[in-house]
Amino acid sequence: MADMHVALTNRCGESKSPYVRSHMDNATAWQLWAPETLELARKTNRLMLVSIGYSACHWCHVMAHESFANDRIAQLLNEHFIPIKIDREERPDIDRQYMDFLQATSGGGGWPLNVFVTPDLHPIFGGTYWPGPKSERAQRGGGFEDILMKVAGMWKEQEQKLRDNGKQIMMQLREFAQEGTLADGEADGPDDGVELEVIEDAYEHYKARFDNKYGGFGAQPKFPTPVHLKALLRFGAHDQVVRDITGDKEVANARSMALKTLEHIAKGGIKDQIGHGVARYSVTRDWSLPHFEKMLYDNAQLLPVYLDAWLATKKDIFVDMVHDIATYMTTQPMQSKLGGINASEDADSLQTPKDHEKREGAFYVWSMAEFEQILDEQELKVCTKYWNVKADGNVDRRFDHQGELIGKNILCVMYEVPELAKELSISENDVKATTTSARRKLLEYRNQNRPRPALDDKIVTAWNGLAIGGLARTSAALTTSSPEKSASYLLAAKRAVDCIRAHLFSSADNTLRRVYREGPGSTPGFADDYAFLISGLLDLYETTFDDTYLEFADTLQRKQNTLFWDMQKFGFFSTAADQPDILVRTKDAMDNAEPSVNGVSAQNLFRLASLLNDEWYEKMAKKTIGAFEVELSQHPGLLSGMLSSLIASKLGVKGLMIVGEGPVVEAALERIWGSIRTNCTVVRVGGGCESGWLRGRNGLLKGFTPEGEREMVQVCEGGVCRLLGREEVGALFGEV
Repeated sequence: MADMHVALTNRCGESKSPYVRSHMDNATAWQLWAPETLELARKTNRLMLVSIGYSACHWCHVMAHESFANDRIAQLLNEHFIPIKIDREERPDIDRQYMDFLQATSGGGGWPLNVFVTPDLHPIFGGTYWPGPKSERAQRGGGFEDILMKVAGMWKEQEQKLRDNGKQIMMQLREFAQEGTLADGEADGPDDGVELEVIEDAYEHYKARFDNKYGGFGAQPKFPTPVHLKALLRFGAHDQVVRDITGDKEVANARSMALKTLEHIAKGGIKDQIGHGVARYSVTRDWSLPHFEKMLYDNAQLLPVYLDAWLATKKDIFVDMVHDIATYMTTQPMQSKLGGINASEDADSLQTPKDHEKREGAFYVWSMAEFEQILDEQELKVCTKYWNVKADGNVDRRFDHQGELIGKNILCVMYEVPELAKELSISENDVKATTTSARRKLLEYRNQNRPRPALDDKIVTAWNGLAIGGLARTSAALTTSSPEKSASYLLAAKRAVDCIRAHLFSSADNTLRRVYREGPGSTPGFADDYAFLISGLLDLYETTFDDTYLEFADTLQRKQNTLFWDMQKFGFFSTAADQPDILVRTKDAMDNAEPSVNGVSAQNLFRLASLLNDEWYEKMAKKTIGAFEVELSQHPGLLSGMLSSLIASKLGVKGLMIVGEGPVVEAALERIWGSIRTNCTVVRVGGGCESGWLRGRNGLLKGFTPEGEREMVQVCEGGVCRLLGREEVGALFGEV
């Protein structure tokens, strides 16, 4: 029998992750996910408790306080298990593997994710938050102490049965991961595979789940789901063939659903009404009570969606959100000194510098007494109505599970300015001026008197890729209307690329690292790191027309193909083939909080194929779509990110080439940057743009010398190219 009596010491201080390090003072002797830890589990024949979370996770902090710092829980963990703490943002592959297990066996999931795992890495039992010994919830049963004792006893008495069960479950998950893909992946032509009519099915999926009162989908909790909102906004921007399939009424309703959702988010508590940025999700159906953590990946995706909303409507509320989110990502504390953008801010913080116990949302909520202290009489009169501030607080007690928000107010915009002006018998300008001055005072008070939530200052490659793309598109669209802010957003995108090149990219083998913090992390980049960064670089190229960004994207795409492409059934695996600690190698096609790897990759391949005149990239894009024919046919609404690529596979990609300078070129750029473009790429040579590499890579441009060439705007689609005059440029994309 293996030696069960091994002395463990807490190793969290060896990690660079702020989340893992936050557990270094726990009585629990946490180990790191490393080869020596896995070997220790095998030698001692102990179950591992794999506990996965992230820095901004509120319930992760609750469980750490209630359980992992508790002497009794620590004793049980240290004597009977190998406890391992993992930051899910560093190892999304491990998280995905065990989250799939939990969802398959329990129907639910979330964080913290706690899974009991055999020395062979097979999961046998798992859950999310389990209450600690002193928690009131534990008194009702199902507490963490009871679970630990029961699992330890079962391992001692029924080890082989647990091993067999774990192995069987992983075999089923492995089989499930292969379902839905083509046996030979041969669908790669415009007449093969899934038809465009599934777009109508996707629309019906969204419509059936849409909340007509508050926007969004379903009841609560409510997530922004930017991938789906993007698809809805863009239904009407596709070719007439697509609009005919969906129907004019349906296209209008799709856009309406997205705009209504975005407006409610902008006015809700999920939006930081005093500062900047959007929280991860709303606990309530009406967007009023957020889960207060702010994640880069949410804000990075919402930025271009709000930009599309503004381009479609020109409504101030949407461009205000564009500036708000872009400002959040490009200023302290989110933008690091290295130029990359940090990962997240916590939900919890201290109410005052003198407090010792953090509370959820303490940085963001307000009492009526604070409003009376900070604001003058007019501001108080206007703003208590405008933001729904009440003497006894405005948080529904049913959703305040820990009683931390009693007497507090979460600011939500409850009035339109004309409506409030009429009710208070003042001018609209007075309402705007009053809320502006109040917001400034409240922000100053908050910054001076409240400790800011903890910052997770990891630089995650994938999330920076999302941010680079959003900032680049935003900069291009605002070139004329807000030139100074446009320039600052573009500079931030460029600095993020420079940061990744310098600290997360190896030119020796063209590989990426997943995370930078106090140096590059040891974890290699996953498929989403490559795909999301490539997408951002393509957006940055089409803003600057500096082909060094296009060259970097091409380099990364080639490496992504080498590391992650499935040669048998096509599409991209999320992890590389040589990943040693993964039991199930999955392919990601369904959009969740982040877009799917294969959805983004297919779009990247189509764009690169058009920009570089590369037929192989186009074939790979079509094979990627073909690999998920079953999923697209059965559940198109869950694969929103792949719909645009499906359209490209059938109808092709429109390619624009701009040469030189002049009024037609300027008109074309204004139209390009100010429109919602779908399946359209833009190449520019001459006019001071860096294009030497591009002219060597794109066979159609070889030998082309832009110097001295006359001004030209050309569009190619369906195998036919034509020159455009100024009037034709104005009609390039129809109605936005």
